[in-house]
Amino acid sequence: MDMIFDFSSLSGPDAVPPQVEDTTLAKQESLFENLRGRSSLLIAFSGGADSAYLAWAAHRAIGERALSVTALSASFSKNDREHAEHFVRSHSIRHEFIETREFANLLYIANNSDRCYHCKDELFTRMEALARARGFSAIAYGINADDTRDFRPGHRAAQEHRVISPLLDAGLAKAEIRRLSRLAGLETWDRPASPCLSSRIPYGTRVTPELLAHVERAEDAVRRLGFRQFRVRAFGENASIELATDELAGGLAPEVSKALVAAVISAGFLTAAIDPAGYRQGSLNSSLKKTGLD
Repeated sequence: MDMIFDFSSLSGPDAVPPQVEDTTLAKQESLFENLRGRSSLLIAFSGGADSAYLAWAAHRAIGERALSVTALSASFSKNDREHAEHFVRSHSIRHEFIETREFANLLYIANNSDRCYHCKDELFTRMEALARARGFSAIAYGINADDTRDFRPGHRAAQEHRVISPLLDAGLAKAEIRRLSRLAGLETWDRPASPCLSSRIPYGTRVTPELLAHVERAEDAVRRLGFRQFRVRAFGENASIELATDELAGGLAPEVSKALVAAVISAGFLTAAIDPAGYRQGSLNSSLKKTGLD
């Protein structure tokens, strides 16, 4: 069931020099070798490019002995759930939803710099219980080689729960995962990053299901206006709209910006403004660097 890819079909900005092709394919073979050595595996699956590629690879490697698991809570948007459902259905991947209760944890709600630790701790605790009940031998998640360069408290939770990281172990970077996903025919190859809704709330501001519902409605409204990569950041009752660089100019056009602001306000915010600096992944983490909290 191994996949042999022909990179020669790529051209222009997607073209791959021979040495990169060889390196990327070697990393993928290392990943498959790791996965084939597992008697069974639970995969934390959010529906993003990384976890989707890992879920697909595990399915290719060990079939029904792999189970992809998606956590449902107020921080997981309906849009992300629909993407996850479509992906596993399209690729016949064994999959289940589970409920997580991170909002029962006051340390999570407090939204300090370790919020992601408490989220992943809850997720992996639930997955451990599922693994024990079903007899799964290991749990995996989709951190990649690039992720270690950013602030990732969730990785500490993974290490504490002995969750394996096959993409990281194989040395696969984000661009390589996207390229391999594209060649495998995975629709997630160019899907924009989509972390949980709580990532839209500045550290130190309490995270509540009600506030996240406002953010979700606002982002749904922006999506309906045709934008693809963006964030709506919530600063109390005020919202900041970050648009991707290639979409920013269009969003700043007078009539479009007026519609954007109106749509976000109608979602439950008092005010809204488009950030002229545009979308920056993890932009709220910059406050941690300034205060030394990372």
